[in-house]
Amino acid sequence: MTPYDPAEQIGYLHQCLSSAKRPIGLFLGAGCSMAVKVAKNKPLIPDISGITKYVCESLNKCESLGVVIENLKKDGQKAPTVEDILTHVRGLRAVVGGGEARGLCANQLDKLDNDICKRIQGIVNKKLPQSDTPYHKLAAWIKAAERDYPVEVFTTNYDLLVEKALEDSDVPYFDGFAGGLTPGFDVQAMEEDKLPPRWARVWKLHGSINWHRKNDRVLRGAGVARGERIPVIHPSHLKYQESRRLPYLAMMDRLRRYLGQPSSVLILCGYSFRDQHVNDVILQGLHSSPTTMAFALLFSSLKNSLDAVMLAKKQPNLTALARDGAVIGTTEGEWIRRDKQEVSASGSPGVIWSKGVSKDKDEKLQAELLLGDFGALGDFLKSIVGDTQREKRVSDGN
Repeated sequence: MTPYDPAEQIGYLHQCLSSAKRPIGLFLGAGCSMAVKVAKNKPLIPDISGITKYVCESLNKCESLGVVIENLKKDGQKAPTVEDILTHVRGLRAVVGGGEARGLCANQLDKLDNDICKRIQGIVNKKLPQSDTPYHKLAAWIKAAERDYPVEVFTTNYDLLVEKALEDSDVPYFDGFAGGLTPGFDVQAMEEDKLPPRWARVWKLHGSINWHRKNDRVLRGAGVARGERIPVIHPSHLKYQESRRLPYLAMMDRLRRYLGQPSSVLILCGYSFRDQHVNDVILQGLHSSPTTMAFALLFSSLKNSLDAVMLAKKQPNLTALARDGAVIGTTEGEWIRRDKQEVSASGSPGVIWSKGVSKDKDEKLQAELLLGDFGALGDFLKSIVGDTQREKRVSDGN
């Protein structure tokens, strides 16, 4: 396998994230929410498997849910997630009409859909516990520098952690909704996008716990997060209802158009690459703009990140950076080994060195890249803020 130097990749990431001249975007998956810890090092919000477990346990007496899970198992999905369940429910709802499909009628499907969304809302509606979380460090990095292009944050998460951190840090942002008392989703405002670059953009690809439907409109309001209304959560791309699918399609189109910008950079963290529709949009965007670069920061090893590795081997401008190695320019390789003197002379943030297993029984140390952990990425962004501030003081002559 080709050996790669993690310090070079970190240096390139630093250069990209410090640039004021390039469009910069971050894609935050479920692993990012898990990086915020509470008592006994427990994640503030669980991953999709944890959310699925909670929803299924809280609805364990619901016969409709049992029918759906049995249907999915018959279809070959042995361990369906809550997103698989919602996709199945809404797929049936689109064709059931006034009759019945696979043992469920329209009323049962509507009620199950609403009950699941309410449960998701309950488990992900959490507040950031302190002011020094990775989300706050992300917000500080967004705020630190003047840019020619706004920072764009894409997320598949339903929670409000990004929004809370931005507001705590006094960073203005636009999320596709316009208005004051009850903001409504505004596709035209998204497309025209005339706000200044200091405003961040936040795009909730799978909906949010503070969105709700009223007639044929999608609105945003605080009452939704308190459980007063059913949130708009759409983990599938099924065209099951125009009012629901409009934000989803607009958000996906925004991701596609962002990646189509020449020389843009997208940093992905906490994303498992298991959503095929999102993967398709990312690959289409990268294919349409060869000068765009995407960096997938993987929490685990290469062998435990096969979906990301497979895509990176097909797409030259998608780089996958895992704990034990990388796929760069479609070529897979492990991180280089160095002796102790080299490591002490060339330390890099986001990398640790330890004595790995060597067939040659040498004394060299093995690199381990940590940036796939959103906590480590937050620290990395914080170090860039420090560098930016020092450069500014030097340029001001202080």
